[in-house]
Amino acid sequence: MTGSSPKRSPLAALIPAFGDNPSGDRMERIRRSPNFADGVFTNPVAARMAPSGSMLKFARNYFRKEEKIRRAPAGEIPLYGAQATLGRLAAPPESGLRLTWMGHSSVLAEIDGRRVLFDPVWGERCSPFSFVGPQRLHPVPVPLAELGTVDAIVISHDHYDHLDMPSIKALAGTGTRFVVPLGVGAHLERWGIPEDRMTELDWHESTQVAGLTLTATPARHFCGRAIRNTQHTLWASWVVAGPDHRIYHSGDTGYFPGFAEIGGTYGPFDATMIQIGAYSEFWPDIHMTPEEGVRTHVDLQSGDGPAGIMLPIHWGTFNLAPHPWEAPAEGTVAAARQYRVQAAVPRPGEPFEPATGLPLDPWWRAVATDPDRAWPAITDEPESAADSAESAEPDSARA
Repeated sequence: MTGSSPKRSPLAALIPAFGDNPSGDRMERIRRSPNFADGVFTNPVAARMAPSGSMLKFARNYFRKEEKIRRAPAGEIPLYGAQATLGRLAAPPESGLRLTWMGHSSVLAEIDGRRVLFDPVWGERCSPFSFVGPQRLHPVPVPLAELGTVDAIVISHDHYDHLDMPSIKALAGTGTRFVVPLGVGAHLERWGIPEDRMTELDWHESTQVAGLTLTATPARHFCGRAIRNTQHTLWASWVVAGPDHRIYHSGDTGYFPGFAEIGGTYGPFDATMIQIGAYSEFWPDIHMTPEEGVRTHVDLQSGDGPAGIMLPIHWGTFNLAPHPWEAPAEGTVAAARQYRVQAAVPRPGEPFEPATGLPLDPWWRAVATDPDRAWPAITDEPESAADSAESAEPDSARA
C-alpha cells in the first residue's frame, strides 16, 4: 500500500504528531476515489472550511474575559468513576448493546459480543505539542491500559481531537485492527501501526471485523494536521452493524441532506452518536448545533423499524468554540424534547444500555457557569405539540 517513501516537509519531519502525507500506492488509490477531484477530497455538499464573517468580531468575542469564563465549567466535572466504570464493563451487556462515552468523541461501543472504540483521545491536549493547545477539562474516565480488549478502533478523521498520536502509539502493541478513512493510514504507519492491521475505506465501502460490518459513510468536514492542509485524507461518519444491532457515529460534520440517505441505506439504528459541540456561526458548514444534531438523528431513522436513542458527542472535554460549556448538553435536551427524540447525556465514563434505560441526570448543571439559573425539567417524555409551540429556543440558538 505504501509504495514510495512519503515526502515530508522539514518541519513535519521534526514533529511526529504531524503524521505523514499519503504517497505511493496509497496516493494512487486516493486519486481513483470518486470523492477526490482537482487534487483534493471534496464534500458531499459544498462547505466553507475557513471561518466566515468578521474575524475582528470573532476575536473580540472569543478573547473577552467574561466569554472565556463561560466556555469552561465552573467546577470539577463529575466523572462516573474509573472503578465503577470498569466494574460494569467487566460483565457483558445483557441487551447486547452498551455505550460508554469517554469524553469528546471517544466512545466504547459493545455490540453483539464485540467491542469497538471510536476516536480514542486519551492525550492531555488535542495539539501536536505537549505544552500548548486545547487542554482537557476533565481527567480521562478510565486509563487506556485498563480498558481491556478491543476488536476494532475506528477513526473518523485526522484532526487532533479525533486522532491522538499518544493514544494511537499506546494502542500500537495491542493487536487491535484499525479501520480508518482513506489516507489516514499514512499517519498510523508513521506511529508504528503495521499495514496489515489497518483497513482504509472510501465512503460506502465496508469491511468485516470479528463478525461486525463497518462502513464508512459521508460527512461534511475537512482534514489536516500540519501547517499545510492538502485535503489528502478523507473524513467519514461510520456505521457498525452486528447480527442484532446497528449503530452510527457521526465523526465531525456539518448538517447536509445525505443523512436521510444514510439512514435509508444502512438504518435504522439502535443508537446514534452525533456531534453537537464546538459549533459557531463562524463555521456553520463543518460542525452542527445541537438542534441540527437532533435533526440528523431524526433523518438517520428514515429506514423501517423503531427509532433508537441519540448520544450527543464532541462536547465537554475540550474548549474549542465560543459557546458556553454546558450549551451543547442543554441544547440537545431541549431539541430532543421538541423533536420527540430519546437522548442520553451520561457522565464521562458512565456505561449504559439503550434497551434498559437512559441516564437522565442533568449533571452538567451543577458545574455550569450559571448553576443557579432556572433550568427546565428533565424528562424522558417527549414534548407535546402544544409545549413545542410555546417552548423557548435551545441554548444552542442563543449562544
